[in-house]
Amino acid sequence: MAGEIPDLIAQERTGTGKGAARQARRDGLVPGIVFGGDVDPLPINLDFNKLLTMLRKGRFKATLFNLKVEGHDDVRVICRDVQRHVVKDLPTHVDFMRLKRTTKINLFINVEVTGEEECVGLKKGGTLNVLRPEIELVVTAADIPESIEIDISALEIGDNLTISDVKLPEGAKPTIDRDFVIAQVSAPSGLASSDDDEDGEEAETEAAEGETAE
Repeated sequence: MAGEIPDLIAQERTGTGKGAARQARRDGLVPGIVFGGDVDPLPINLDFNKLLTMLRKGRFKATLFNLKVEGHDDVRVICRDVQRHVVKDLPTHVDFMRLKRTTKINLFINVEVTGEEECVGLKKGGTLNVLRPEIELVVTAADIPESIEIDISALEIGDNLTISDVKLPEGAKPTIDRDFVIAQVSAPSGLASSDDDEDGEEAETEAAEGETAE
């Protein structure tokens, strides 16, 4: 289970309709609604500045939140829509959906690298490139992994580690069907440059020999 689910602090919005929503915006708040879960929808207000900061970090709609509203039990929610001002592009309303334990959702899960000290390629001077520090997975709300562990200890220089090499948590699967690369061990930049120079010298020699033969 993920231990880093961020809290989302909100307050219950008294009153409904456009009037209450406009008043919330005048007070520096963004109105929203929480629906689903076989209970009545809950109108809420969110702090405008805090919400804007989270939106600018990206992947707001792919983040699971622990919603905290005074007077209500904490509940896990995911954003389903952010309405924005047509000119200013600032948030004006947010929709959240309560999640059941069996609900399937798409989330970006952090990649944790292990085996660096034992990695054969790194010991030979190679460089580790983590191409996907996060992987988007389809998971159930009750079984969200804190991270996805990848073991690079057996990688040689030039080797790739793909999603098929990773043991995923029970019930989780990647949103991308193809066998994509997560990390690779590249040759040292000096060695790569040397190889390029040698290739260039060989090509020049071959070209010169061809001209002489003519």
